[in-house]
Amino acid sequence: MQLIACPWCGEREEAEFHYGGQAHVPYPAKPADLDDEQWAQYVFFRDNPKGPFAERWMHAAGCRRWFDALRDTATHQFLSVHRMGEEPRA
Repeated sequence: MQLIACPWCGEREEAEFHYGGQAHVPYPAKPADLDDEQWAQYVFFRDNPKGPFAERWMHAAGCRRWFDALRDTATHQFLSVHRMGEEPRA
């Protein structure tokens, strides 16, 4: 089982967490102006790189807080985790 380091609770088993998708996806400035195709692009289409990828995670079985993580999608290794709004730690 993989361990994920919650920024508040420390390392816990991966079963305690829920994946929240790609991080840093801005909400549309004028959502009422979007047509169906533009909404579909916003809701369903995300980057899918091989390598480091910024993601959102929630510690569902613990503090229930969301946080950002940089994870390598090829190895599944977490490169960094940090609270939302904070800069990643080196």
